[in-house]
Amino acid sequence: MVTVRRIWPVPGTSADLDDAALLGHYAYPDGLDAPYVRVNFVSSLDGAVSVDGLSGGLGSDADKAVFATLRRLADVVLVGAGTVRAEDYRGARTPTLGRDLPPPIAVVTGSADLDPGARLFTDTAVAPIVLTTAGAPAARRDALRAAGADVVECPDLEPATLLAELGRRGLHRVLCEGGPSLFGALAAAGHVDELCLTLSPVVVAGSAGRIATGPAADLRLDLAGALTAPGALLLRYARTGPADDVDPPIG
Repeated sequence: MVTVRRIWPVPGTSADLDDAALLGHYAYPDGLDAPYVRVNFVSSLDGAVSVDGLSGGLGSDADKAVFATLRRLADVVLVGAGTVRAEDYRGARTPTLGRDLPPPIAVVTGSADLDPGARLFTDTAVAPIVLTTAGAPAARRDALRAAGADVVECPDLEPATLLAELGRRGLHRVLCEGGPSLFGALAAAGHVDELCLTLSPVVVAGSAGRIATGPAADLRLDLAGALTAPGALLLRYARTGPADDVDPPIG
């Protein structure tokens, strides 16, 4: 088991975190009555979001442990379709803390361009939620429904609309796993409450993108927690002020 140590806030008698302490470190606020958005990314020291197009090349045992912890705490995992395709997503495996089932994967896609035979649909305990619009090809929407997806035809894919749909379902503890355009749109619209960022101790250069892309944002964050483990620095930031009150469309 990987050893994770807290370095901020300054620890008391013990800096080492067991599973229970790790859950406590990343706990969502109590009493949520609306979606609270936490974004999780891993990055190289020079800001690359991927190696050869995949985030897995930046991962470590500590990053995987935090990834699993964040999913255990979430009501829903929100992700863009490009990330689902690139990373070959499947359903979450571990039940949400205090529940019997894992969180559903909610995929944002304007085109509904997802493979009905992909692991997202065939290797999951919970039906994925596909957030799209009536403008997506009907044949694709029908195929995803036939594959077991809960297809939602939203009026648009602006951040406020997406979160309103999740809130309507009582899915308030939102974990966004990317990609960069989804994070960028949420940040620009002022709908990011936390960023969990793992820094991998590598420099990759090349043409890899950043963790957020798209419209300019003014999202201001304070360091809320910092952990260290072999091969990673695990940072948690919380929003201190609102971004511009603008809701740009996603993708």
